[in-house]
Amino acid sequence: MEEQNFKQQFQEMAQNLPKGIFHRLPLKKLQGVPVMNIIADHFENIATFQARPDDLLVATYPKAGTTWVQEIVDMIDKEGDAEKCQRAPTFVRFPFIDIWPPPPLIPGVVDAEKMPSPRILKTHFPFHLVPKSFWEQNCKVIYVARNAKDNAVSYYHFDVMNQTQPEPGTWEEYLIKFMEGNVGWGSWYDHVKRYWEKKDQHRILYLFYEDMKENPEQEIRKVMEFMEKDLPDHVISKIVQQTSFSAMKENPMANYTTVPKVFLDHSLSSFMRKGEVGDWKNHFTVAQNEVFEEDYKKKMAGTSLRFRTEI
Repeated sequence: MEEQNFKQQFQEMAQNLPKGIFHRLPLKKLQGVPVMNIIADHFENIATFQARPDDLLVATYPKAGTTWVQEIVDMIDKEGDAEKCQRAPTFVRFPFIDIWPPPPLIPGVVDAEKMPSPRILKTHFPFHLVPKSFWEQNCKVIYVARNAKDNAVSYYHFDVMNQTQPEPGTWEEYLIKFMEGNVGWGSWYDHVKRYWEKKDQHRILYLFYEDMKENPEQEIRKVMEFMEKDLPDHVISKIVQQTSFSAMKENPMANYTTVPKVFLDHSLSSFMRKGEVGDWKNHFTVAQNEVFEEDYKKKMAGTSLRFRTEI
């Protein structure tokens, strides 16, 4: 289906939704984690989702490089065939298992159940909320972590344009909420630490956004090996190019421009905004940085997990 057809299809679907049903949904605690109320209210249906042994789950804290890794995984799976990766938008190719929207939209787990194996799925759930069947089936999980400062900035801009998340307020207000874990999918600190602690007990490939920016070929090879694929050098070079930020920003099947304005308002901010390491310096004041650093030291004490805030 062409880009315009996808846009038209999703626009028509959006028009059939009850007015305001998705607008700035409130957060609700789910086992201590703030999530959109529609997720919390239907979590029992999500938690019982049955994973298959050959499922691959891409897990991230929001705005940590999810779409980037999804595109890399798809390109590897399709052996560098960019045309095949243009078959549908990212969110259609990879069901988002966390979401349980009202009709006529289809919940991610319901969509996933209809998919043939092997499936590539997406979650933002912290480790303890991921349906247990993924761990019972020993599924492969690719986890991507991004340094907290850049992640906070990117999440703020996303929540400005994301009409389904609560109003972000000012940057100053949002940064406090981020530090306190009072944003969708909860605490960044708990999220990244728990997957790090569990990576040797399960088949989890733990990647860092900063490493991916610094040496994309090296990280793509890690993903390829994890997926038990063996692609020639020229195909890997093609994947590096096709999954670069500039290429993806112009790719309507990856940049979320097919999503109706009622969900994502691209006039407020782009879904794919900068994709840089160190953009936090353009947002944090000196005072904010000092407070953040002090808080960060306390919350990250005792872990071997280390991040780079510039490269």
